[in-house]
Amino acid sequence: MAAPSSNTCGLMERSIRERVPPLLTDLYQFTMAYAYWRAGRHQEPAVFELFFRDNPFGGGFSLFTGLHDCLLFLRSFHFTDEDVEFLRSVLPPATDPAFFQFLRGLDCSGVTLRSVPEGTVVFARVPMMEVAGPLAVVQLLETSLLCLVNYASLVCSNAARFRLAAGPRRKLLEMGLRRAQGPDGGLTASRYTHIGGFDLTSNVQAGFLFGIPVAGTMAHSYVTSFTSLEEVWPQTLVAVNGEPDPVDFISLTKGWLRRVCELLGAETGKIREGELAAFLSYAIAYPQNFLPVIDSYSVSCGVLNFCAVALALCELGYRPVGVRLDSGDLCRQSVDVRHVFRLCSEHFSNSTFDSLIIVGTNNISEQSMVELNKKENEIDVVGVGTHLVTCTKQPSLGCVYKLVEVRGRPRMKISEDPQKSTVPGRKAVYRLLDAEGHPFLDLVSLAVESPPEAGLPLSCYPLRCDNAPLSVTPAQVVCLRQEAFTKGQVTHPLCSAAETRAKVQSSLQTLHPRHKRLQEPDSYTVALSEKLHNLVIEIRKGSSNNSHFLLAN
Repeated sequence: MAAPSSNTCGLMERSIRERVPPLLTDLYQFTMAYAYWRAGRHQEPAVFELFFRDNPFGGGFSLFTGLHDCLLFLRSFHFTDEDVEFLRSVLPPATDPAFFQFLRGLDCSGVTLRSVPEGTVVFARVPMMEVAGPLAVVQLLETSLLCLVNYASLVCSNAARFRLAAGPRRKLLEMGLRRAQGPDGGLTASRYTHIGGFDLTSNVQAGFLFGIPVAGTMAHSYVTSFTSLEEVWPQTLVAVNGEPDPVDFISLTKGWLRRVCELLGAETGKIREGELAAFLSYAIAYPQNFLPVIDSYSVSCGVLNFCAVALALCELGYRPVGVRLDSGDLCRQSVDVRHVFRLCSEHFSNSTFDSLIIVGTNNISEQSMVELNKKENEIDVVGVGTHLVTCTKQPSLGCVYKLVEVRGRPRMKISEDPQKSTVPGRKAVYRLLDAEGHPFLDLVSLAVESPPEAGLPLSCYPLRCDNAPLSVTPAQVVCLRQEAFTKGQVTHPLCSAAETRAKVQSSLQTLHPRHKRLQEPDSYTVALSEKLHNLVIEIRKGSSNNSHFLLAN
């Protein structure tokens, strides 16, 4: 699919300005910016990095998404008079009025963002984004960028895990809008679950904004709203071949219902008339898109009504689509329903019944998806809602945005909790591949270092290990980050959802299966170059030696 049209880009940029204005941040960003400004440090060149500390869902990888929105956010970043007046009302009264004039003139013309391409497989502790620019500005960007990346990457990674659990054959439908954390959460979920591997969404606005295929037919409420065939109107349907006389569709369906009941040994007296009326009414409205939910009362009766209406549609030249199952043992029910379809196909010589699809939707989780694949079933499409969009296994990716350089000098957070310590300095990130093209190590080095070369051995220090070096020889080397924004302009092409989705699939395909296992995957190695490792040790030692500097002097 081509890049987004100018109209689509315009809609999305307006959406970003409305959803993520500069005030969508934490108050302390402004108090820090003021303190920098008051001290005359606001223009000092600074570098921040965005990363996460642990791979989500107990897995071996994550997916990086949200860059598209980050770039649009940076491009439109500015404070309005109304914004500034509100800040004047909430910041302490002692704030110098000149600071608000400073804010009014701020934009991102001095900001440079370098990033891993959107849709790339990423790993814990690898800096995905580097944001460089005037200290006050890049500080103010922190919360908004984290907000745009955290959930997008998390829900996209969750979707990719569902796709791995489902396998490549089965279609996946995202239907979590009603269970999402608010309208924006629902829209973000629809977009990034599609990018992560879902084929369809029930979210119409997501289809409008992002070009995602939308799907949906009826709920139980539609079925239970009918009680009698007298409620069906109109009661006729014109055949596909163009014959001018409409056919009494109710009578036609009744005839087929008797034949189906005879075939299956069912009693017509147990048929739910209201359900049959609902199916008839919907089929007359959408004869080419007939896919009802058949378990409003019982699947055994619902499938009889479906088959009768579907056979009547086929007689008039239409092609029914299939059925949806929404409760009970989906695997067993799908096998039973498929058996009925095959009997109808053979007995009535109707090949359309061989291609009918069965959709399963019933509080599907990643684990139930895995178990579904272990059982005999005939489900073609799985709809997932709550467990997908709310990421019930892990509610946050935990991305952080940390200062690594000011005025060209490295900065490091040294914490009593080693997990919260940061890696100092402006960096480059390289992905090392083996002879089969599988990534096996991400190398984080200082930006001033020469890049590693294919076929040449190098020494590095894996994170979260002892200080023992590791020697590796890559067959290929890929520089992971590229410039995406500078001087107020987006410098990397903005991709459509479909293009990013394709990037996700190609990135996942390169990953070795041992790193993609849903349970107990092998840990992927992230390592520091020798120079960066030595810098960390040097700063730690310096911090320890100078810890009592004030008291000593």
